[in-house]
Amino acid sequence: MNERPFSPDNKRPAERPAPPTPVAESQRRKPWVELKYMSFHPHIYPAMVRKVSLGAKPGDLVTVYGKDGQIFGFGLFNPHARVPLRIHAHTTEQASEEWFDQRVDDAASLRKDYLKLDEQTDAYRVVHADGDSLGGLVVDRYADVLSVEVTSLGVLQRLPRWLPRLHTALGTKREIVRVDPKIARIEAIDPRDIPTPAAMRPVKIKEHGVTFEVDFAEGHKTGFFCDQRDNRLKLANLAKGKRMLELCTYTGGFSIYAKMKGAEEVTAVDLDEKAIAMAKRNANLNNAKVNFVHADAFTYARQMIKNGEKWDVILLDPPKFVDDREFQEEGLKKYNDLNVLGLQLAKPGALFVTCSCSGLVSPEQFEELVVKAAHRYNKRLQIIDRTGAGGDHPAMSNYPESRYLKVLWARVW
Repeated sequence: MNERPFSPDNKRPAERPAPPTPVAESQRRKPWVELKYMSFHPHIYPAMVRKVSLGAKPGDLVTVYGKDGQIFGFGLFNPHARVPLRIHAHTTEQASEEWFDQRVDDAASLRKDYLKLDEQTDAYRVVHADGDSLGGLVVDRYADVLSVEVTSLGVLQRLPRWLPRLHTALGTKREIVRVDPKIARIEAIDPRDIPTPAAMRPVKIKEHGVTFEVDFAEGHKTGFFCDQRDNRLKLANLAKGKRMLELCTYTGGFSIYAKMKGAEEVTAVDLDEKAIAMAKRNANLNNAKVNFVHADAFTYARQMIKNGEKWDVILLDPPKFVDDREFQEEGLKKYNDLNVLGLQLAKPGALFVTCSCSGLVSPEQFEELVVKAAHRYNKRLQIIDRTGAGGDHPAMSNYPESRYLKVLWARVW
């Protein structure tokens, strides 16, 4: 028996709307890409692409048509890449380079005019990739320098147009552009097309009145992690008068803040010898006495457990342990092991702050891992807060991976 949709308004069967008529290929805006499956996620993988117009070149701005043959949006195309299509806008409006100009301007305005970050610091994220509808581009500001990380051929091709706009909006003067060699291979980027960085001396930046040195030659990726700015200040205020241990300190941000805000004693551990040297320079710049230890965080923690050491504040801020879905299980085990060790070094009632910067690990997954680690050792966590990166690291609703930083705040009982 055939059934028809029922409309409660007129109590009569409603007619099904006729499906939209596909736009003929000869009438489409070129170059174009047609999707096999519909998704509002900005990353479109090869299996999701049905057709591509003749003559579409790597890096082209293309109009995207849905599986119904109607305009779905526009984005940057690269047939050689693991992600051949990055959709930047879901709209029927005409694809244009001017649209990207406006997104670049909007990104700068969010930080300067809306968040008013210049009142707190001269170091912040200016463009947060898909969080600013500019997937493939990350830009951090350090004083008058823009540190640029590119993961898309189309973005690299447009930097000569975009960077001057950012410099004008922010008052910056110089830039350093990085493309990871692995990404360059995946995107089929010719190394000769990557701007050669000029020799650049370290710069000093200020954050909530604390001074840090950013060394672009030695620094990891963007040189200094702006995402923990608000969390550094929050922890420092909670660590006053307390004895604190930081595992995976990198260049000492949390520990220096804590000592300057009145922590009684601070020990900070990292395996990277160059990072520890930079952390010591940062401490000297602020006249902060921190006990920096060059050691593997896991090995150091195990030794301190044997020694019977306990701290009032434990901070775990490791590097990205899960960088690829293929190795997710291995990375989760590292997070588990580090949290198990850190929890055993916490006094009863101690503040325990643990972080994950792996975008492939969800907030719920990370919290479940930490809670299980605590319960396994017959400890209980009184969770007092859950935070992440500052507002200069926005997350788009259709790209939850932008919310990569998770920080769990708890007392240990």
